[in-house]
Amino acid sequence: MLNEIDLSRADLNLLVLFEAVIEERHVGRTAARLHLTASAVSHGLGRLRRLLNDPLFLRTPKGMVPTARAAELAGPVAEVLARARSIISTAEPFDAAVSMRRFGIGAPDAASAVLLPPLLTELRQRAPRVEISVRQLLPAPGEMVPGRAWRSAFAELEARVVDVAIIPADDIPARFIKRTLYEEDFVLAVRAGHPLAHKLTLARYCEMQHLVVSLTGDPYGFVDRILGEHGQTRRVALTVPNSMFALAVVSDSDMVTALPRRFVALHAARFGVVGLEAPLSLGSFRLNAVAPEVALMDAGVAWLFDMLRPAERVSNQSHKRIPGRKRRH
Repeated sequence: MLNEIDLSRADLNLLVLFEAVIEERHVGRTAARLHLTASAVSHGLGRLRRLLNDPLFLRTPKGMVPTARAAELAGPVAEVLARARSIISTAEPFDAAVSMRRFGIGAPDAASAVLLPPLLTELRQRAPRVEISVRQLLPAPGEMVPGRAWRSAFAELEARVVDVAIIPADDIPARFIKRTLYEEDFVLAVRAGHPLAHKLTLARYCEMQHLVVSLTGDPYGFVDRILGEHGQTRRVALTVPNSMFALAVVSDSDMVTALPRRFVALHAARFGVVGLEAPLSLGSFRLNAVAPEVALMDAGVAWLFDMLRPAERVSNQSHKRIPGRKRRH
């Protein structure tokens, strides 16, 4: 690891050179790409080798072959440069049509699967060179109070790990700006032709083998708490780490799982899965787009925050297509 003195003497352009060589595997092509002479590339490689104490690239008849150390560094160097380019680009006027910025969005996986399709459609039309990184957000294990359950999301926003977070909670600290994207509730996801589709009672539901989406493997979820309030229990036969995997599993079994209604409406059919109204209310919640107020001074982040509005409209349209939707008055 570089110490403080070494870092002060380092040249960021050397990392750009490293990136180009590892992609081109050829001194001449690297020189052309960076608008340098072959001699300048060779000189830069010498500085890199001294800085990182490794040969990094070996000349062979097939070109410049990276050493094991260079291959190990390729990913971290790419991440450093991507972040540096993103930081520098914030100083320039933001123009979505030509911008090459990468933005980070954090969201629970089912919310990402609902919001991303319309967002990507908008990006193709309005910002074809903008890139998006999606990071899965998870509630704190065992925490039932929504505001506290998502405290790690607030920390990631303030650390700029993500630019915008999609959080299923209304208790948002005042230093953040929130926008409600849509309201959500749950349906039961089962394979087409499942026995529950013919006769769905609370007792029969509890008798089934249940699947829970849980990245940590904890089988206790919000459904267990609601069942407990009604004096009921269930058997959780399986936990899986994400909602799409849950659809794949229930499509080929008699297991039943509770998933967000819009997610089921958009993605269940391709797995041969259908949504059923639960025999008791499983609760509802709002999905909010959240960003630090200070971060919205960045025109690019403000643009991304506004871009989530079309996703709301598409999401609501798909929501209306779900059969058996219970209207709230």
